[in-house]
Amino acid sequence: MKNKALLSGLCLIFALSIIKINAQQMSENIKAPLAKIIPTVLEKHGDTRVDNYFWLNKRENPEVIDYLNQENSYYEAMTADTKGFQKELYEEMKSRIKEDDESVPYLYNGYYYITRFETGKDYPIYSRKKGSLTAAEEILFNCNDLAKGHSYFQLGGLSVSPDNKFASFGVDTIGRRIYTIQVKNLETGEILSDKIENATGSSVWANDNKTIFYTKQDEVTLRSDKVFKHKLNTSSDQDVLVFFEKDDTFNVSVGKEKSKKYIVIGSGSTLTTEYRILNSETPDAEFKVFQPRVRGLEYSISHFGDSFYILTNKDKATNFKLMKTPESATAKANWVDVIAHRDDVLLEDIEIFRNYLVVEERSNGLNHIRIKPWSGEGEYYLPFGSETYNAYTTTNVDFDTDILRYSYQSLATPSSVIDFNMKTKEKEVKKEQQVLGGKFDKNNYTEERVWATATDGTKVPISMVYKKGLKKDGTNPVLLYAYGSYGVTMDTYFSSTRLSILDRGFVFAIAHIRGGEDLGRQWYEDGKLLKKKNTFTDFIDCSKYLIQEKYTSPQHLYAEGGSAGGLLMGAVVNMAPELYHGVIAQVPFVDVISTMLDDTIPLTTGEYDEWGNPNEKKYYKYMLSYSPYDNVKAQKYPNMYVSTGLHDSQVQYWEPAKWVAKLRTLKTNDTVLYLNTNMDAGHGGASGRFEALKELAKEYSFLLDLEKIKN
Repeated sequence: MKNKALLSGLCLIFALSIIKINAQQMSENIKAPLAKIIPTVLEKHGDTRVDNYFWLNKRENPEVIDYLNQENSYYEAMTADTKGFQKELYEEMKSRIKEDDESVPYLYNGYYYITRFETGKDYPIYSRKKGSLTAAEEILFNCNDLAKGHSYFQLGGLSVSPDNKFASFGVDTIGRRIYTIQVKNLETGEILSDKIENATGSSVWANDNKTIFYTKQDEVTLRSDKVFKHKLNTSSDQDVLVFFEKDDTFNVSVGKEKSKKYIVIGSGSTLTTEYRILNSETPDAEFKVFQPRVRGLEYSISHFGDSFYILTNKDKATNFKLMKTPESATAKANWVDVIAHRDDVLLEDIEIFRNYLVVEERSNGLNHIRIKPWSGEGEYYLPFGSETYNAYTTTNVDFDTDILRYSYQSLATPSSVIDFNMKTKEKEVKKEQQVLGGKFDKNNYTEERVWATATDGTKVPISMVYKKGLKKDGTNPVLLYAYGSYGVTMDTYFSSTRLSILDRGFVFAIAHIRGGEDLGRQWYEDGKLLKKKNTFTDFIDCSKYLIQEKYTSPQHLYAEGGSAGGLLMGAVVNMAPELYHGVIAQVPFVDVISTMLDDTIPLTTGEYDEWGNPNEKKYYKYMLSYSPYDNVKAQKYPNMYVSTGLHDSQVQYWEPAKWVAKLRTLKTNDTVLYLNTNMDAGHGGASGRFEALKELAKEYSFLLDLEKIKN
């Protein structure tokens, strides 16, 4: 019997080997699609570029769709032998998620509001309970029902009227962030006839319970540029335009102060902001400019009592300071300091309560929460012990409370929602993220922050997490992630899905490179415009550090970034392809010059302060020196997985499509190159929580397959 079992086992191994060999032979015989070459000559500032794939930007052209489908088919065929593993990863990641999960309830205007999920369902259910958590549940929106018949669904801008009787909401069923706003009667369940097309989705109620303010986009560029006023039970054709932003580098928004006294229109570009305010009791009056825009002046406002508190960079406060002004005199000449500017501390945000001012700060790359009683006595910071944590205030909608709600997590510590009594200093953990399966123990992982030295001598932090027992022998697979644009701070965060690579031996690392605000506002300034290349060289230097310190080697180092982080990926594979075995580029912004010269593309004009305006020669030349698409050349490239969405409104699908097409013709080695296009989604990928896991499983299987890790 033992010999028979052994023989059966050998036969099975032999059969699996044959299947694997056949799969390899099949993949070797599969030819990558080659996009048709149609040269388009592009001229600017006396410089001539020839774009062989310019034609791919015609979404309606059947040949374009055919090419994208060919690339998808090629990806499917080449990865056919990993489909079972992808499914295994998907089921594994899904099994850690508490499917019947719900948010921590918060009390607002007499109701407790809750967002919850049901087992097996992709979309959230929004509900509320009147006065008490033991009251009957009132379902506001079941997105699982609303999403039926749609391959993509997103509900946004949910806003309840002050009398609690109506809710305005926006729905996007394409993925281009173009919403239709409607109104629901929460007493009868009826959806009213009010319908506002082509909106951003966000809206806010005046205190009369019948007036809604909302924003709309330019139909071509999708720039949010208009604020309208809508009266309940009327046609949107009768809506009144209350503000139009003429400057095409600005975007507008509309909201309501925590005090509920003011409706606020915000108008902002990368470097400049301006607000308009209107008493919520008089929606038909005129908005008043809070402080007229001044190039380079940034500010945000919070109303409390008879004053406004202003977070601003006024007076060269690079890291921002807090000021105050009477609500009757809002021009900057009346602003006075509350918290002065500090060179080593970035002032990120504030939260106002009747007895306390809560300040969110950042120093040495770490965030801090500062509690300041209005009495002026006994201010303190919340204590956090780690160097790889992330703490921030969450839903605090009530002035009249001593309870601050905040969230805490780290690379190895699941996210917690905590209610902290600012008076007694007692805290209550309201919820800790559950990791199901019984296998996770945060004590099995090591968190670490190290500092790499950049080319110019700057110290750049890297946050890492890995299973305990790591040996620095250069054989560990490392996934290095970064973003590095728009002043976005890449905080450390916990991910239960990430365990699928950590438990298979991967190190996950975040490079806190310049272009973000991780180490203060100057960190951002030193990674934009004519200093943008610092972002790329920082990432390369972080990669070299991990190799030099023997965390990994070029044969086991992987890089990942999305959107502007995808630009980063495109730049580093042109500049230092030899450092990486594989690269994941999600919805990558890689055709910088052509995109920034086309002011009909969504977001372009508003990006000039981030990247520069290529209509000016100095910016054109600098962009051209790093634009990933323009700098593809005949050289060896790493294995690459590139993803995009056909309906992406932020990074158009044709950027990664053109990039991959050009890479196919110029790269000199036989590494794999995949373009996977979601034909139903936009910038954020699939809309369902479990559908998104399938996309992640593709990425993880790409990495693990390259590492020859199959379980």
